[in-house]
Amino acid sequence: MIVIALGGNLGSDVGPPGTTIGAALGELPRRGIRPVEVSPMYATEAWPDPRDPSFVNAAALLATELAPDTLMAALQAVEDIFGRKRGSPNAPRTLDIDLLDYNGIVRSRNPTLPHPRMQSRPFVLVPLADIAPTWRHPVSGKSAGELIAALPESGRTLVKLPPISTWRR
Repeated sequence: MIVIALGGNLGSDVGPPGTTIGAALGELPRRGIRPVEVSPMYATEAWPDPRDPSFVNAAALLATELAPDTLMAALQAVEDIFGRKRGSPNAPRTLDIDLLDYNGIVRSRNPTLPHPRMQSRPFVLVPLADIAPTWRHPVSGKSAGELIAALPESGRTLVKLPPISTWRR
């Protein structure tokens, strides 16, 4: 299972964050990456500064023949298309695409797999649980649901957004 997380809290040339995520999913097939399943989108409070605009987050399962390094480069190219500026960590952004898991591979070189902070991020785990309830973390062996249950109660509340149907299988 190849899993990505998508998010953003600034508008891009195509519209607000949810529209940008949908357009980014539509761009993936041009690069040999097929979205197989996409979660609902969720609104989440900005972190670390809650005064920043709220984020919109989603997760997707992918099919591709690309190796992890090539896939990561392709995902970053899609981020760039939608105006991603790489600056300080956790800064507001138009689009962020993280490679969470690539068929259970565990490695410490870039891209680190599985994503090293995914187990502590409800905005990643909740959408992932929606589309892959049987997925297990390649290191801990825990499901997304078990990882969510281990998070502080205050961090588990996300707001599910109405569907945006701008991507196609």
